[in-house]
Amino acid sequence: MTLTGEASPDATASPSGPAARAVGLVKTYGASDTVVRALDGVDIAFERGHFTAVMGPSGSGKSTLMHCMAGLDTPTSGHVFVGDQEISTLDDSGLTRLRRDRIGFVFQSFNLVPTLTARENILLPADLAGRQVDPGWFDYLVEQLAIGDRLAHRPSELSGGQQQRVACARALIGRPDLIFADEPTGNLDSNASAELLAFLRRSVTEFGQTIAMVTHDPRGAAQADRVIFLADGNVVGDLAAPTAEAVLEQMKVLGN
Repeated sequence: MTLTGEASPDATASPSGPAARAVGLVKTYGASDTVVRALDGVDIAFERGHFTAVMGPSGSGKSTLMHCMAGLDTPTSGHVFVGDQEISTLDDSGLTRLRRDRIGFVFQSFNLVPTLTARENILLPADLAGRQVDPGWFDYLVEQLAIGDRLAHRPSELSGGQQQRVACARALIGRPDLIFADEPTGNLDSNASAELLAFLRRSVTEFGQTIAMVTHDPRGAAQADRVIFLADGNVVGDLAAPTAEAVLEQMKVLGN
């Protein structure tokens, strides 16, 4: 895992149109009388260079939506596009390349490799792809996420906030087109949550990243440019320029 001076793609040099979108997205579990429609014909788009939060009551389909749009789960029907690429047309190797090259994913549970150091975890996607990493970008991520003194430590030697910051650096190291974050602050205290959300906000504002984040936290959602609300597998609300108060009122209407 070596760093070289090869330049990473310019995150601002993106084509027009949504970074990702879903059309008539359906995901069901079970069969006949026990079937559950986690997603019930969802139409949604995540605009390039924007920070979108996805909220809703438990069981509303938020995480299922993230996993289907990131190619981590297969929809029952409907269409998912990343840029102009419909991902349902891709075979397993094509999906692997898509997730490796164009999508970053931050999980609530961190999903770090326990036997690797923080540095090795960050560089793992590039290492698996046989690619080299821009040292300036690596140094920037490490500095912004305040993990420079933890790079030689394994996950068991890091706090929850430090592990999530390492996971965030790993998701961004290849400057992907699109970053999905599924409750990234769910296991963090309030200070660690605020620091991570501020970093995600800067990634959008300063580098034109596209981020779609599931959250239960109205204050976290207020960092976004837009909040989409789900209930019972459907989009039921869309709020631009959100404030924590406006988000909380909408969530009260949804019964959460």
